[in-house]
Amino acid sequence: MTRNKELWIELVGAALEQLVKDKGLDAGSFAPEQLQTEVPPNPELGDLAFPMFPFAKVFRSAPPAIAEAVVELLPEEHRSAVTTAGGYLNIRFNRAGLVQETLKAVQEQGEAYGSSKAGAGVRVMIEFSCPNTNKPLHLGHLRNDALGESTARILSFAGADVRKVNLINDRGVHICKSMLAYLKFGNGATPESSGLKSDHFVGDYYVRYNQWAAEDPSAEPAAKEMLRAWEQGDPETLELWKLMNKWAIDGIWETYRRTHVSFDAVYYESETYLLGKAEVLKGLASGAFYQDPDNSVWADLSDIDLDKKVLLRSDGTSLYLTQDIGTAITRHNDWPFDRMVYVVASEQIYHFKVLFHVIKKLGHDWAANLHHLSYGMVNLPEGKMKSREGTVVDADKLLDELTELAAGEIREKAREDAVGDVRATAEKIALGALHYYLLQTTPNKDMIFNPEASLAFSGNTGPYLQYTGARISSMLAKAQAQGYRLDAEFDAGELNLDSEWDLVRRIAEFPSLVAAAAENYNPSALTGYLYELAKSFSGYYHDVPVLQAGTEEQRAARIALCVAVRRTLANGLQLIGVPFLESM
Repeated sequence: MTRNKELWIELVGAALEQLVKDKGLDAGSFAPEQLQTEVPPNPELGDLAFPMFPFAKVFRSAPPAIAEAVVELLPEEHRSAVTTAGGYLNIRFNRAGLVQETLKAVQEQGEAYGSSKAGAGVRVMIEFSCPNTNKPLHLGHLRNDALGESTARILSFAGADVRKVNLINDRGVHICKSMLAYLKFGNGATPESSGLKSDHFVGDYYVRYNQWAAEDPSAEPAAKEMLRAWEQGDPETLELWKLMNKWAIDGIWETYRRTHVSFDAVYYESETYLLGKAEVLKGLASGAFYQDPDNSVWADLSDIDLDKKVLLRSDGTSLYLTQDIGTAITRHNDWPFDRMVYVVASEQIYHFKVLFHVIKKLGHDWAANLHHLSYGMVNLPEGKMKSREGTVVDADKLLDELTELAAGEIREKAREDAVGDVRATAEKIALGALHYYLLQTTPNKDMIFNPEASLAFSGNTGPYLQYTGARISSMLAKAQAQGYRLDAEFDAGELNLDSEWDLVRRIAEFPSLVAAAAENYNPSALTGYLYELAKSFSGYYHDVPVLQAGTEEQRAARIALCVAVRRTLANGLQLIGVPFLESM
């Protein structure tokens, strides 16, 4: 499909260039990239359309007349595939040939269908998640994790060499607040003695600190004093820090395993926060930065239309920006990347604009290949979440609730025997609901998460896609039980319905959509596509008999089509972190 589209773009572009010459117009009047393509609203019109309206001013002609002139300038052997309607040039592909080519490609490539070598030889490092060790993961982290993990999978599927990294924020006054509250209110309790997951146990003390600080003005100075003790290496403070950090990190890793999120390398702020200081001092010595009379070090950002930014405080201590400078340079030394992608909320747009520019000022040319994948906030129907007030949607509790709701649906539909392990299947449905809902919105937009809506088994949801996959799998299992081979030879000429062509057309689009999602770091390009594919299949399956087809030849071709739909759906769901289910 893509090759056919590219061929016609080339042919129509050449015809328009010739028309420019024939009319004696300036050669720059038309450029091939100005061509637009559309899918005709009615399949009877064709498979691809070129609107001529954008060229009306160039040629000083009505779009229908331009369309007719272009047809006359096309190679004669291609004109029979072209019709005009209004101001459109409509193209009809050789459907039988494309059906055969597409379904064979899916058969042969299997789990690799949709992949490419477009990113071959490109090393991409992608940072995401970056939790604090004073609280468990919440819904905002889940959007970050889903976006980072999915983008990494898509980039890898497009041929890139991908390295997923995490930066654990395990130091700072916010960490000390949990520690201080534990010392004051914990009475030696442990996660085991409290019956709590270890990161939840730590997080409860962060909330408890903020309740205490609202009543007692001595809390804030005490937290700052504890941070000073930590930085000076006080043994008791460090011992408590190691204990509570372990509790937090162990619990967070349980959630990663549950949500199928993984990393190739993990960095810790406690190990990296001083690295940037040496880099900033190098920049000061080279003249890239300047020093104020109070000894603070600054970067002049006027060349990017910003004011200035402090890099080292007057007492020589570093900031988050300083730390990120050192971490970025360390990572490039560890694994020289061609591109580095930071998955961080849109609230940090300014931070990354400054960070990338400062690294460039330090003489690192690779700073031009740093990218901030900014994503919007996740809110609840009732408003914004607040960690310190304990009003966030906890990741584990949310998954538990979604899993219980999914298990209820399974039991209500009396599907226990069909799915086998109800709890395991329900958890996969919950994860599919969560990841699909979080990824279907374009990354840079804010979104409102509605748990019950995400779990609907119909409409634009993860469970609907999983149900479609399970439905196809059930039908194909019946076909095999009846003695039909799923990889049998087929005659593409038997697939001549518009609904069959629509499915093949969508399947053929999958590789180019994966490539576009990789180029734009945008998994939502796939979520919308997979929903349309599932919806088209559901309509087809409702209207057209497959196992009860009129002839053996027709049955074989329709089975091949269903196999291709299932494979495309399964490959796409893998890329967005939605488990594929054989039954549900």
